[in-house]
Amino acid sequence: MTDINRAEIDKVHAVIAPHVRETPVVTAAAADFGLAGAPIAFKLEVLQHAGSFKPRGAFANLLTRAVPKAGVVAASGGNHGAAVAFAAKRLAIPAKIFIPTVASPTKIAQIRSYGAELVVEGARYADALALSQDWAAKTGALQIHAFDQPETLLGQGSVAREFAAQAPQATTWLVAVGGGGLIGGMAAWSAGRTKIIAVEPEAAPTLHMARAAGHPVEAPAGGIAADSLAPRQIGSLMFPIAQRYVAESVLVPDEAIREAQRVLWHVLRVVAEPGGAAAFAALLSGAYQPAPDERVGVLVCGGNTVAVDFDRS
Repeated sequence: MTDINRAEIDKVHAVIAPHVRETPVVTAAAADFGLAGAPIAFKLEVLQHAGSFKPRGAFANLLTRAVPKAGVVAASGGNHGAAVAFAAKRLAIPAKIFIPTVASPTKIAQIRSYGAELVVEGARYADALALSQDWAAKTGALQIHAFDQPETLLGQGSVAREFAAQAPQATTWLVAVGGGGLIGGMAAWSAGRTKIIAVEPEAAPTLHMARAAGHPVEAPAGGIAADSLAPRQIGSLMFPIAQRYVAESVLVPDEAIREAQRVLWHVLRVVAEPGGAAAFAALLSGAYQPAPDERVGVLVCGGNTVAVDFDRS
C-alpha cells in the first residue's frame, strides 16, 4: 500500500496541480469576529473547483490509478460525488455517483450538471456506499472512496502543503472532520509541525468517539452537516495518523455551525455550507480556545449551499 506521508503528498501534488486551484488565504483580525487574540488565517477551499477541497482527492485517484473501460463509481454525501463527476468530465471518463436522500438539492443539481450518472437512494452515506460497491462488483468500475483510499488522502493532503506556504505564521489549524480524508492527509503532511485540531458536529462525533475508544467505532450520523460530516465511522487509513498527529478533537452544536455560516458571510462575504463552517464554529463558539500566543488557521472547506438568496436584494 502507498505510504501516506509528506513525500508522497508532494509527489501527488505535482500531478494534480494543473487540474486544481491553489485557493487563497484571507487573514482577518480576531476583533472583526468579536474575538480576542492574533489575526486568523482562513484557507478558502470554497473557491476550489466543484465548491470544496474534494477535487484534490478525485484527481489524485483518476490520474494515478488505472481506470477501466467501465469508468469510475463513487458514493458521497454530495461534495465527493460532485468532485468525482467534475474530474471525470474534465478527463472524459464515465462516472456513476450514488448519494443518499439526505444530500442537499444544491449538491444533487451540481452532480447532474457535470454529466455523471446519478443515483439518489438510501438514507445515509453508508447506504450509498453499499450500493456503489455492488455496482463496482457488477461492472468492474473503479471505486473512488471519499476518504478511506490512499490516493484520496494524498490528494487532500495538498491542502496542508499550500496552507503552510501561504500562512507560515499559523501555529494551529482547525479542520472539520467527516470521514477524515482531509484532516488525515493534512496531518500526514504536517507530521506534527503544526498543531491540528479536529472539529465535528455534536450530532456526528465520528473521530471523537474513535479517539475515546482507541479504534474506529460506529457513531451517530445526524445534524445539519450530515451530508458532508456524518459517515458513521471514521476511515481506517486516517485513524492511526490522527492518533499520532491530531492534537485534540472538539464538538460543536448545530446552532454554532449556523452562526458561523452567518458570521463568515457578514464579515468576510464568504458563503460556506454547514460542513464548511464547522471548523470556524469551534473558534467562534469557544469550543476551542487558543492560547494567547497561538496563531490560528481555519479551513473553510466547502461552499455548496444556497444559504444566500441572490433573488432578493
